[in-house]
Amino acid sequence: MESLQSISIDLNHIENGLKLFIDARKEDTLFASEDAFENSEASYQLIEGSFYDFEFNSEYYSLHEVNTVLTHKRKKFLGTIAPNIYVGTLSIPVTKDDIEVGLIELEVQSIKSSYRNDYRDMLELITEKCTDLLLQANSPVSHHFETDYARDSNQEARYQKFAFIKSVLETEEFTESIHRIVSSPVTQWKETVELKDIRNIRRFRNSNIKEIVTSRNRTRLPDEHFLRSYGLKSLPEKITSLRKTETIDTPENRFIKHALEVFLKFCSDIHNASEAGSKLNNESGILIRGLESHLHHSVFKEISRPSTLKISSPVLQRKEGYREILRVWLMFDLAAKLVWKGGEDVYSGGKKDIAVLYEYWLFFKLLELFQSIFEIEPKDISELIQPTNNGLNLQIKQGNHTALKGIYDSGKRKLNVKFNYNRSFSGRKAYPASGSWSATMRPDYTLSFWSYGISENEAEKEELIVHMHFDAKYKIANLDEILKQKAEEDVKSEMDTEKAENRKGIYKNADLLKMHAYKDAIRRTGGAYVLYPGDKSLRQKGFHEIIPGLGAFPVRPSKTDSGINELKTFIYEVLDHFINRASQREKLAYRIYDIHKNAKPNELKEVIPEAYGENRALIPDDTYVLVGYCKDEVRHAWYMEKGLYNFRMDDDKGSLILDNSVTNSRYLLLRRKDKGTASELFKIVSKGPKVYSKEKLELLGYPSPKNDYYLIIEIEKLNPDDFGNSEWDFKQLTQYKKLKETCKDVYKLPGIPFTVTMTELMRTNVK
Repeated sequence: MESLQSISIDLNHIENGLKLFIDARKEDTLFASEDAFENSEASYQLIEGSFYDFEFNSEYYSLHEVNTVLTHKRKKFLGTIAPNIYVGTLSIPVTKDDIEVGLIELEVQSIKSSYRNDYRDMLELITEKCTDLLLQANSPVSHHFETDYARDSNQEARYQKFAFIKSVLETEEFTESIHRIVSSPVTQWKETVELKDIRNIRRFRNSNIKEIVTSRNRTRLPDEHFLRSYGLKSLPEKITSLRKTETIDTPENRFIKHALEVFLKFCSDIHNASEAGSKLNNESGILIRGLESHLHHSVFKEISRPSTLKISSPVLQRKEGYREILRVWLMFDLAAKLVWKGGEDVYSGGKKDIAVLYEYWLFFKLLELFQSIFEIEPKDISELIQPTNNGLNLQIKQGNHTALKGIYDSGKRKLNVKFNYNRSFSGRKAYPASGSWSATMRPDYTLSFWSYGISENEAEKEELIVHMHFDAKYKIANLDEILKQKAEEDVKSEMDTEKAENRKGIYKNADLLKMHAYKDAIRRTGGAYVLYPGDKSLRQKGFHEIIPGLGAFPVRPSKTDSGINELKTFIYEVLDHFINRASQREKLAYRIYDIHKNAKPNELKEVIPEAYGENRALIPDDTYVLVGYCKDEVRHAWYMEKGLYNFRMDDDKGSLILDNSVTNSRYLLLRRKDKGTASELFKIVSKGPKVYSKEKLELLGYPSPKNDYYLIIEIEKLNPDDFGNSEWDFKQLTQYKKLKETCKDVYKLPGIPFTVTMTELMRTNVK
């Protein structure tokens, strides 16, 4: 391929002497291709993401302004061609005085040198997977479709059907299979009947005995010949003999010839039905010449037409070369009936949008992976292909939501699984509904897990679902492009130009930032990951467990090593994490649910200690305060001196009930006799109440203990400034009001302990 700085295109077919000049702004971005015709491409080739200046030698002509063309405001015969991320044949209308008078074609190459092979390999896999779907028992293959390409007026549908078949017939595997067959065709021994001199026959068959008696052209036996004693007077000069010869005219070779002729007929029908000079006409012509070249091999001249097709032949199913052609032939009829609306995004108008095709290809690779791990519902899979008037339509299309459901059963936990393609998470729905906290977002693929036995909506509301998002990024070559550390002074400049680079197809920091956006904006997201055709992986944990997290996984369009096993290992690690019912993520999910289930959250603007250090767990709604009672100064002095406070533990009303709020209380509020408010707040320093006997309390100097046993907590006086020297009207507390309603003995009421949250207590502040 010759690199050029500028080219001159003769447009004599539009006007004699008209020329278009194109100049490359950067070296090695403009080429004249020698193998363009073989690849069904335009001769002059550009590079995606590059810029080119154009000029006509006549001021009356211009290029029509499209997404890739920008003309000068005053001098329309001048302008810029900017392919951006477009790849494939670029057909640009030529105008004269704003009237279209012709077309020019330029080929836009991808920056990835392997894009031609990637394109073919990915389209071949999609074709293969689609035909696998059609062969399922509950698929619409039972519907009868007769395809007449000569009468099919839909050029786009015709091209799509051809593209499916072409993706298989143009592969190296197909060509190599034909080469193996013609180089070493299977043979068989064939018996040939011929007349042979009877004297040269060494072994007589039963039929020869009859010929000895009845055949003509006989010779008289001598009188003394021993056969005369058996009644024979003469012998035939010649009798029939069987000779075994090796032949290549076998049922298997007949099938191969028949298959090639069927493929050739298909391509000829497409060629005849397409417009002369069109891309479909040119590409089908190239394929016709290739198939004719195969059929002109001397091997096929010796092979006759088949009377039957022995598909069950061990040779066809096992021998190299033969089994590959059999596979193609089985795919052929179904693939020729496929219509794919999403294909318009990939090759409509001759373009080859590799990035979009990679997204579609990844869908099938991920589906294949998830089918190997989960029990995907067959009904959902069969609905991927639906019958239409034009044939069987593949439902996968960029921007259209497709969902497949399944189940994962580890034996210890059962999970619902849902594989989404292009699911939108709306930014309009309020919590707790599924969606985004901000703008609507649509990851390429979303894998969702939630508890078996509940609906998806219930799981969303109770924080029991986890979403994992994946985005396809064909343009990324390696992780260095998105992880490369920049000098601090370069960061601002890079951020300023990032949007422009993305439009050119250069994905860098924005890809990782997008994963952050998915993770942080879409509710209940456990991870967001880039899938790209590279060789390095990246896995960043959000905290201490595998999810939540961010990362990237290499998945390459390769038939031998796609790299998807690394992603498969990761999915199994995630599933192992879900089996852990005591994970930090499970605790965090419950906390989020518990905190946000109240649509009217509490407010607390009073003075309390800052929540750091030993007070880090001071969450007012979750912090309990024990409200106790002190009936005289003697007991108060004992509390202060010993740092202890006691509760009765009998069946009477004043006993302490050890419920969750009591055992987890962190503070003690002390009410005093004949006071309507309380201001003494103590910190509970013991890990829970301890049991003290009456005798032990007497030894400690407690005044007049009456019961046999008491519950004791250790307390520590707090600095009143920590809570703003507040006083609290405990009579306004809900629990106190309930006690007052139920306890009719006004003498026992003050001594009954109860608990209250820090939030509720602070609301009764009267100072």
